[in-house]
Amino acid sequence: MRKALPCVLMMALLLTACGGGRQAAAEELAHRVREEYASLPGWTGVMEVTADYGDSVYDFTLDVVWRREGDTVLTVTAPELIAGVTARVGQEGAFLEYDGASLGTGPLTGDGLSPLELVPRMMGELLTGYMAACDYEREGESVLLRVVCRDPDRMEGEGAQWALYFDPDSHGLRRVEVSDGGVMVLTARLTSFAKDAISDDDGDGEGMG
Repeated sequence: MRKALPCVLMMALLLTACGGGRQAAAEELAHRVREEYASLPGWTGVMEVTADYGDSVYDFTLDVVWRREGDTVLTVTAPELIAGVTARVGQEGAFLEYDGASLGTGPLTGDGLSPLELVPRMMGELLTGYMAACDYEREGESVLLRVVCRDPDRMEGEGAQWALYFDPDSHGLRRVEVSDGGVMVLTARLTSFAKDAISDDDGDGEGMG
C-alpha cells in the first residue's frame, strides 16, 4: 500500500525540480547572450558607477562606447567637477583626455582593477570568462538573468568575482557588481543601453536594447 508523502517533503521535491529546470534554462540563455555579444560590433550606454575603496566611496556617471574592434571610450558626465574628462582604453593602455590634452595612465597589467578598466574587463569576462553560476533574480517587478564569472581555480569569495545582470528578453545589460575576496568594490547600473549603435566617430544610441 502506498503512503502519501508528507506535505513538506513533497514541496521540497517540487522546488528542487523547478530550481534545477530554472538553472538549466538560465545557463542556456547565458550562453546565447555570450554568443550574441561576441558578434556585436559594439554598444553604447550610460553607467552610474560606485567605487568603494573601503575608506572612501566615489560615485560618478559615465557615457560609454564599447567597440569589439577599437578603443573603449568613457566620458564622465557627473560629478560636474570632472565632467568632460574622457578615458580611452585600448590595447596599448589607457589615456585620459581633457580640453584637447591627453595623459597616459600606463598599460593595463596585473590583476588590479580601477574604474577606468571596468568596461573592457567586464566584456572580457562576458566573452571568455568562466561562468561559475547562472540563475534568475528578481529585482522589483522585473526578473533578470544573473551570470557570475570568476577564476575557475578559486572558490566563491576568493579573488575577484563579476556578477552581470541582463534583461532576459532583450539581453540588454542592466547591472554589474564586482567583488574582491567577498567584499563588494565596484557596482554599475546602466540607465541607458543600446546594441549595434556604433558609428565611425562615436556612439550616441538610445534605448535599453
